[in-house]
Amino acid sequence: MIAAAAFFFLISLAQAQAQVLNPLASDPRAAQAGGAIFRAQCATCHGADAKGIDNIEAPDLTLIWARQTTTDASIFKTIKEGIAGSIMPPHQNPDPEIWMTVSYLKSIAISGTNETVVGNAVRGRNMFVGNCSRCHRVDGVGGSLGPDLSSITGRRSLASLVNSLREPSSAIGRRFKPVSLTTATNERVQGTIKSEDAFSVQLMDSEQVLRAFNKIELIQFTREIDSLMPVFSEAALTETDVNDILSYLQSRRGRRPSI
Repeated sequence: MIAAAAFFFLISLAQAQAQVLNPLASDPRAAQAGGAIFRAQCATCHGADAKGIDNIEAPDLTLIWARQTTTDASIFKTIKEGIAGSIMPPHQNPDPEIWMTVSYLKSIAISGTNETVVGNAVRGRNMFVGNCSRCHRVDGVGGSLGPDLSSITGRRSLASLVNSLREPSSAIGRRFKPVSLTTATNERVQGTIKSEDAFSVQLMDSEQVLRAFNKIELIQFTREIDSLMPVFSEAALTETDVNDILSYLQSRRGRRPSI
């Protein structure tokens, strides 16, 4: 009874005043309750696992704490007020329920590495521009065929990042699955799939042009196994090169505005 009273006291406190820190952060029951709220109200767009749904432009919420600028208060504000010009609406839930949802999202957050990469970030920037920026962007600059790497060290381990360079086909992100197709005019197109339904498919082609096709008009449509990203062997990028690139990416972590 005492524990329950303390829990509801915290809820009342959250309701009574604006908070910078989550007043329910230390209570595991808040995350449990927030999970139920999330599945009832948010999973339609963000997926039951909060990692997003292929045909809806909603972010993977397990990654939002990868940015160093993310705070409990900023997530609370986004849930409460929504995002203008997007499909994210404001929510009228009582403040305690929003804090519970914040607690849940934080409990399932994926974090990267806090280990400092030993490398030359200045040289790494030049290596990134020469080898990666055609398909990847950092701080809003670069290509869009591959994932945005602005906060990548905040959500991936160093080992997995090196593996992505050496063996890019071993783990391909959900929104970057490679496909190839042939149109009725015998045009061969390669790209990454962005959305799909029973009748059509939308992809970003290898020239980074967003294109849509009716499936009935295609001669061939194949889901490829190999990533469009080239393999960077040690002959192409030495261990020093890789560490310099990762040092550069780590230096940019958290500098982008929120999703």
